[in-house]
Amino acid sequence: MDVRNCRRCGKIFNYVAGPHICPACRELIENQFVTVKDYIREHKDANMAQICEACDVPESQIKQWIREERLFFGDDSPVGIECEGCGATIKIGKYCDKCKANLTRGLLDATAKPKEAEPDITHTKKGSAGGKMRFLE
Repeated sequence: MDVRNCRRCGKIFNYVAGPHICPACRELIENQFVTVKDYIREHKDANMAQICEACDVPESQIKQWIREERLFFGDDSPVGIECEGCGATIKIGKYCDKCKANLTRGLLDATAKPKEAEPDITHTKKGSAGGKMRFLE
Protein backbone atom coordinates (compact mmCIF):
# COMPACT_ATOMS: atom_id res chain seq x y z
CA MET A 1 0.00 0.00 0.00
CA ASP A 2 1.46 3.33 -1.10
CA VAL A 3 0.25 6.24 1.07
CA ARG A 4 1.11 9.79 -0.04
CA ASN A 5 0.14 13.38 0.60
CA CYS A 6 -1.91 15.19 -2.04
CA ARG A 7 0.13 17.86 -3.84
CA ARG A 8 -2.89 20.19 -3.95
CA CYS A 9 -4.58 19.92 -0.56
CA GLY A 10 -2.03 18.01 1.53
CA LYS A 11 -4.44 15.24 2.61
CA ILE A 12 -3.14 11.69 2.97
CA PHE A 13 -4.49 9.24 0.41
CA ASN A 14 -3.82 5.78 -0.98
CA TYR A 15 -1.84 6.38 -4.17
CA VAL A 16 -2.51 3.97 -7.03
CA ALA A 17 -1.33 5.65 -10.25
CA GLY A 18 -1.30 8.93 -12.14
CA PRO A 19 -0.70 12.39 -10.71
CA HIS A 20 0.02 12.64 -6.99
CA ILE A 21 -3.34 14.16 -6.07
CA CYS A 22 -6.16 12.73 -3.99
CA PRO A 23 -9.41 11.50 -5.57
CA ALA A 24 -11.31 14.56 -4.30
CA CYS A 25 -8.87 16.98 -5.96
CA ARG A 26 -8.83 14.85 -9.12
CA GLU A 27 -12.63 15.09 -9.31
CA LEU A 28 -12.46 18.86 -8.72
CA ILE A 29 -9.96 19.23 -11.59
CA GLU A 30 -12.16 17.15 -13.92
CA ASN A 31 -15.17 19.34 -13.05
CA GLN A 32 -13.08 22.44 -13.80
CA PHE A 33 -12.06 20.91 -17.12
CA VAL A 34 -15.70 20.38 -18.11
CA THR A 35 -16.50 23.98 -17.09
CA VAL A 36 -13.61 25.36 -19.15
CA LYS A 37 -14.50 23.22 -22.16
CA ASP A 38 -18.13 24.39 -22.06
CA TYR A 39 -17.05 28.03 -21.68
CA ILE A 40 -14.71 27.76 -24.67
CA ARG A 41 -17.50 26.29 -26.81
CA GLU A 42 -19.77 29.22 -25.95
CA HIS A 43 -17.07 31.93 -26.16
CA LYS A 44 -14.80 30.98 -29.05
CA ASP A 45 -12.97 34.33 -29.11
CA ALA A 46 -12.18 34.48 -25.36
CA ASN A 47 -8.54 34.97 -24.39
CA MET A 48 -6.67 33.16 -21.62
CA ALA A 49 -7.37 35.82 -18.96
CA GLN A 50 -11.10 35.79 -19.68
CA ILE A 51 -11.25 31.99 -19.49
CA CYS A 52 -9.32 31.94 -16.20
CA GLU A 53 -11.50 34.61 -14.63
CA ALA A 54 -14.84 33.21 -15.81
CA CYS A 55 -14.06 29.61 -14.83
CA ASP A 56 -11.91 30.33 -11.75
CA VAL A 57 -9.11 28.13 -13.06
CA PRO A 58 -5.39 29.02 -12.93
CA GLU A 59 -3.67 29.71 -16.24
CA SER A 60 -1.11 26.99 -15.49
CA GLN A 61 -3.88 24.37 -15.37
CA ILE A 62 -5.26 25.44 -18.76
CA LYS A 63 -1.73 25.33 -20.24
CA GLN A 64 -1.28 21.83 -18.82
CA TRP A 65 -4.51 20.66 -20.52
CA ILE A 66 -3.29 22.16 -23.80
CA ARG A 67 0.07 20.36 -23.47
CA GLU A 68 -1.74 17.11 -22.64
CA GLU A 69 -3.80 17.67 -25.84
CA ARG A 70 -7.05 17.67 -23.90
CA LEU A 71 -7.90 21.23 -24.96
CA PHE A 72 -7.58 22.42 -28.53
CA PHE A 73 -7.99 25.98 -29.78
CA GLY A 74 -8.65 26.88 -33.39
CA ASP A 75 -6.31 29.01 -35.50
CA ASP A 76 -8.56 32.05 -35.06
CA SER A 77 -8.48 31.80 -31.24
CA PRO A 78 -6.27 34.26 -29.32
CA VAL A 79 -5.25 31.48 -26.89
CA GLY A 80 -1.93 29.78 -27.44
CA ILE A 81 1.11 28.52 -25.58
CA GLU A 82 4.81 28.54 -26.38
CA CYS A 83 6.52 25.63 -28.09
CA GLU A 84 8.94 24.01 -25.64
CA GLY A 85 11.53 23.73 -28.39
CA CYS A 86 11.65 27.09 -30.14
CA GLY A 87 9.13 29.32 -28.35
CA ALA A 88 6.70 29.70 -31.27
CA THR A 89 3.00 30.05 -30.43
CA ILE A 90 1.11 26.76 -30.75
CA LYS A 91 -2.50 25.76 -30.12
CA ILE A 92 -2.04 22.18 -28.90
CA GLY A 93 0.69 19.88 -27.58
CA LYS A 94 4.20 20.69 -26.43
CA TYR A 95 6.01 21.29 -29.73
CA CYS A 96 5.34 23.07 -33.02
CA ASP A 97 5.30 21.08 -36.27
CA LYS A 98 8.89 22.09 -37.11
CA CYS A 99 10.23 20.91 -33.73
CA LYS A 100 8.20 17.69 -33.96
CA ALA A 101 9.76 16.98 -37.35
CA ASN A 102 13.27 17.65 -35.97
CA LEU A 103 12.66 15.35 -33.00
CA THR A 104 11.29 12.61 -35.24
CA ARG A 105 14.22 12.92 -37.63
CA GLY A 106 16.67 12.77 -34.71
CA LEU A 107 15.02 9.66 -33.29
CA LEU A 108 14.96 7.95 -36.69
CA ASP A 109 18.64 8.76 -37.21
CA ALA A 110 19.50 7.43 -33.76
CA THR A 111 17.66 4.15 -34.32
CA ALA A 112 18.81 3.58 -37.89
CA LYS A 113 21.25 0.73 -38.49
CA PRO A 114 24.74 1.92 -39.33
CA LYS A 115 25.77 1.26 -42.91
CA GLU A 116 28.28 -1.53 -43.33
CA ALA A 117 31.62 -0.44 -44.66
CA GLU A 118 32.36 -1.72 -48.11
CA PRO A 119 35.63 -3.63 -48.47
CA ASP A 120 38.43 -1.58 -49.89
CA ILE A 121 39.84 -3.42 -52.91
CA THR A 122 42.22 -0.71 -54.03
CA HIS A 123 45.01 -1.94 -51.76
CA THR A 124 47.02 -4.88 -53.04
CA LYS A 125 49.49 -6.73 -50.97
CA LYS A 126 52.86 -6.41 -52.56
CA GLY A 127 55.38 -8.85 -51.32
CA SER A 128 58.06 -10.97 -52.79
CA ALA A 129 55.77 -12.06 -55.63
CA GLY A 130 55.36 -8.48 -56.79
CA GLY A 131 51.61 -8.53 -56.36
CA LYS A 132 51.16 -11.38 -58.80
CA MET A 133 49.03 -14.42 -58.22
CA ARG A 134 50.88 -17.60 -57.33
CA PHE A 135 49.78 -21.20 -57.65
CA LEU A 136 50.82 -24.19 -55.67
CA GLU A 137 51.75 -27.20 -57.73
